[in-house]
Amino acid sequence: MVLRLAGEERVDTVAMGADADATTLQEVNVVSVKQKDRLDHDAVSATVIGRVELEQAGAVSMKGISDIVPNFYIPDYGSRITSSIYVRGIGARIDQPAVGLTVDNVPYLNKNAYDFDLADIASVEMLRGPQSTLFGRNTMGGLINITTLSPLRWQGWRVSLYGGMGNDYRASAGWYHKFSEKTAVAAIANFDYLGGFFRNEYDGKKLDHEVSGGLRLKLDARVNPDLFLQNVLSTTLLSQGGYPYRSVATDEINYNDPCYYRRFTVNDGLTLSWRKEKFTMTSVTSVQWLDDNMTLDQDFLPESYFTLTQKQRDLGITEDVVFKGKGLGGRYKWLAGAFGFFRNLDMTAPVTFKDKGISELIEKHRNESNPDYPIVWDSREFVLHSDFTIPSGGAAVYHQSEFDLGRWHLTAGLRLDWETSRLNYHSQCDTGYEVMHMADGTQEPYSHKDVKIDDRGHERRSYFNWMPKVSVLYDLTAGGDCNVYATISKGWKAGGFNTQMFSDVLQQRLMGLMGLSAAYDVDEVVGYKPEYSWNYEIGSHLSFAGGKVGIDLSAFYIDCCDQQLTMFPDGTTTGRVMTNAGKTRSAGCEVSLTWEVTRNIELNASYGFTDARFVKFFNGIHDYAGKNLPYAPRNTLFVQGLWYQPLKGRHVSGLTVDVNLRGNGKIYWNEANTLHQNFYALLGASVTLEAKRWSLQVWGKNLTATRYDTFYFMSMGNEFLQRGRPLQVGATLRLSI
Repeated sequence: MVLRLAGEERVDTVAMGADADATTLQEVNVVSVKQKDRLDHDAVSATVIGRVELEQAGAVSMKGISDIVPNFYIPDYGSRITSSIYVRGIGARIDQPAVGLTVDNVPYLNKNAYDFDLADIASVEMLRGPQSTLFGRNTMGGLINITTLSPLRWQGWRVSLYGGMGNDYRASAGWYHKFSEKTAVAAIANFDYLGGFFRNEYDGKKLDHEVSGGLRLKLDARVNPDLFLQNVLSTTLLSQGGYPYRSVATDEINYNDPCYYRRFTVNDGLTLSWRKEKFTMTSVTSVQWLDDNMTLDQDFLPESYFTLTQKQRDLGITEDVVFKGKGLGGRYKWLAGAFGFFRNLDMTAPVTFKDKGISELIEKHRNESNPDYPIVWDSREFVLHSDFTIPSGGAAVYHQSEFDLGRWHLTAGLRLDWETSRLNYHSQCDTGYEVMHMADGTQEPYSHKDVKIDDRGHERRSYFNWMPKVSVLYDLTAGGDCNVYATISKGWKAGGFNTQMFSDVLQQRLMGLMGLSAAYDVDEVVGYKPEYSWNYEIGSHLSFAGGKVGIDLSAFYIDCCDQQLTMFPDGTTTGRVMTNAGKTRSAGCEVSLTWEVTRNIELNASYGFTDARFVKFFNGIHDYAGKNLPYAPRNTLFVQGLWYQPLKGRHVSGLTVDVNLRGNGKIYWNEANTLHQNFYALLGASVTLEAKRWSLQVWGKNLTATRYDTFYFMSMGNEFLQRGRPLQVGATLRLSI
């Protein structure tokens, strides 16, 4: 589905090699080098959102299209490190993503870098269902492809100023210049400031404040008639608070230690497209760097139990070479490619035990077991150190063939993928305690015990996977604007290591040194396996009334094996462990509608339904077979009405009124399905005045001030929720000079 707004201009595209892989779909839409130029002519469930609609929705990141796309949900919680995405019941809270992200054809390797603001987006494509045959790892839920504005198709200055409640301010400025008909550059900068919405009862300060900025330099060059070059260099800087988690027991956000997230990223992507008579070769090379710091009050209580500081330095390099060609008079199309990546992640994650944590979780348990010889810790604060180095790499080859047999279109593809990763860990602790002796009701020093832990080790995981795909599409009309399709595809999500559990492993090791048995060791929690799925789908792309009515329909069934699931260990632990949940299945449907009612009125709607359940999952204590998967919404809904009125004023050319409704739910929060968020709907509206070189939009979000929750978790046996954002009202001014 391609969403279109009333009053949207039509523009020319910039070809990117043989077959162009570009088309004018209302707004400029330069699709991935691996996909068809018209996604509504392909056997895939896809939503394409153009620049004008993104601006109308105020979307500058992936979270802005949540709910607009059926069965696509990104909860807004925590901080920007928690960029969880759920599609058709498939999702991930930590570690490996279930949905891939590419920006100007460059794949992002680290999920921590997914949530960022990006000015001057030309289009966003959301492909649902496994895209692993062409795109490989971590695309089993789908793929998001973001394309930014090309300086070859627009020149001048673009400025945007945004202000809203919560002291929410954004500004961006872009300079686009064409040096010749073949070479153009763009420089775009953005700055964001958020005062925050949620206050900590402990000190009265706002928690979710944020300051961020970014710079992007883009070069587009037609080196010669056969060679096109594009290089995009971007960097972002972020400093934010976050984690406004309220206790379920007290209904308060109240904790004493600081929480914040800092992030610095640099990404450079070089795309070369070389056209020959019988084929096109495209090379996409990227270098990615992430340096971040997440500091947490892990207990989220007004007591001094634990704090965590997790620092990452992540270097990634990717190379993707794609060949495309035709044969049999254009009736046969083929694609073949090779992909490789290397990634080196250095991480430190020290957990600091504080006074309450020492007394309640260590001294109390030890003294209850041996009251005649109680202990007193040497200090009221000590550190459990954990350091990790995780180098990983992989290589893949893939091929896809397409046969056009009149109105029948057959596609078959296969990818062979090999990946390896290694965990080098160093865990240490240097502390001690005094053993006391009870005599005549008084405590006297008896002996001193040093606690010195220095563990080193390594683990390795290697995987070989094959990802096939077959599809058939039949054109109901001669032009292909109405079609039906069926597809079967396999997806996979990489395995990994449970680094966040090492502090708990150390804690249990420490307890073991004091004579209390340890609950688990490294071998039990160190890693988790890859996740695999088979996706069966039927659907249809329909267009009527000369393109004024568009309908997309799809129904799917997903059989998932070893689904990765984030679990909270029992007891007074603070870690999170990724486990493989046996078997799950998801079944559902999607419908999208665009209707140009009159020249000035347009309706857009989308609805997604997903029933995602455990088929086989026994965690050693409870059997969750038949229960709903947590965090994935059962329903998503988007309804939008647009009215455009041309104006004949000297300075104003048009007026657009937008009324929309976004809905989500039911969302289950745990495997037992004892807690959930009911379905909720958020009302939004905007009024936009348009002119040749400027537009002014006054907008409102969650106008009914609906109260809803976006996230749930446990720490030390305590339950927490984060509430969604309240009513917001603001304005956006855009200038084109």
